[in-house]
Amino acid sequence: MDIRALAVAVGTAAALLSITSFAPQIVKIWREKDASSVSLRTYVVTVTGFCCWIAYGVLIGAWPVIASNLACLLMSGAVLILKRRFDRDDR
Repeated sequence: MDIRALAVAVGTAAALLSITSFAPQIVKIWREKDASSVSLRTYVVTVTGFCCWIAYGVLIGAWPVIASNLACLLMSGAVLILKRRFDRDDR
């Protein structure tokens, strides 16, 4: 396997793992209808970071960076939406 193919494989694996890493949190919040244990600050910083990565990807014209971080932004954004909806600390 040449170095470019290896880089694509590693990058693809990293993107898929990053994207799916939010799924267990989303499922847990949805099932329990409780997001009080989720750190709002952490997810605000995470969402902001993904926005910066997307901007970076646009600036350098790297669609894999844009696409993977857009997917991560959607997943982490979903956690924030569920946090707002199911946060028992706000009730």
